[in-house]
Amino acid sequence: MSFVVITDTSSNLPTSVIRKYGIEEISFPYYTEGKTCYCTDTDTFDSEAFYAAIAKGATVTTSQITPQRYIAFYEPFLKEGKDILFVAMSSGISGSCNSAKIGAQEILEFYPERRIEVVDTIGASLGEGLLAVQAAELRDQGMALQEAADLLRKRAKSLFNVFTVDNLMFLKRGGRLSNLSAVIGTVLNIKPILKGNEEGKIVAFAKVRGRKQSIRTLAQLYEKNVVDPEKQIVGIAQAACREDAEALAAMLWETRPPKEILIVDYEPVTGSHVGPGALALFFGSTEDIRSYSGESLTELMKQKVTQVGRQAVAKAGETIQKIREKEE
Repeated sequence: MSFVVITDTSSNLPTSVIRKYGIEEISFPYYTEGKTCYCTDTDTFDSEAFYAAIAKGATVTTSQITPQRYIAFYEPFLKEGKDILFVAMSSGISGSCNSAKIGAQEILEFYPERRIEVVDTIGASLGEGLLAVQAAELRDQGMALQEAADLLRKRAKSLFNVFTVDNLMFLKRGGRLSNLSAVIGTVLNIKPILKGNEEGKIVAFAKVRGRKQSIRTLAQLYEKNVVDPEKQIVGIAQAACREDAEALAAMLWETRPPKEILIVDYEPVTGSHVGPGALALFFGSTEDIRSYSGESLTELMKQKVTQVGRQAVAKAGETIQKIREKEE
């Protein structure tokens, strides 16, 4: 083994997959009911109960992994004389990637003969997890640490991270949507199609009306943009919507079948930010797939708010006119 592959639990990889590929994993903390929690075994994670609690109002907060925890996690491997390839969550949505780099710089002062490469996947969930699996495959093929890290950074740019959510209010809580926009969007049954951009930040890609259409849109994006599907593992992440995930998988099999489809649960940290009903799709595409010059989600919904506002004003004017006619 030329180097150790480490990722974090935001990769959403099932524990069985982690073990199969010989990947090490550090856990993100989350907080609920006054307790600090860690999801260390996704195979036994009760996602239905977790998302049911959130739907009923349970509050879940999260925080990044500190440099000190990274140092403590790295050191045993360095002591054994092993180099490290760390596959990190997008720096565009979390400071944890930077913490991983800080931790690496500090601990390497005591192990100058060793190396740590931190790869910013500019993704989360299986947008991170699929790259961790690829890292393990490259390691097992005998590829050198630097070469593997450079290749993963290149592949991250062509890995399409696209998803939809069932409830816009969870995005609002994360500061990506104004309260008024969230309420109106929910009333109108607007389902945004979101993606990770070049910086790993979440941006709006499109908007559709209704859940079924949002799932069909994900499948259509796959059919149009996937490259060499027969050579890759395609990922689907879901938050308490397993039937929708399986329906999406069936659409992919019917159009351009991949080598494998991996369906996973959103674990608590990533899942708490997208909410019950979130459905995401991850697949390899072209190097420019992340380029997107469209509007932010807030701006997208502002258009709908303005439209509805104008309709409301017009309707109110009609009502006032009718009242006046009756008075006359």
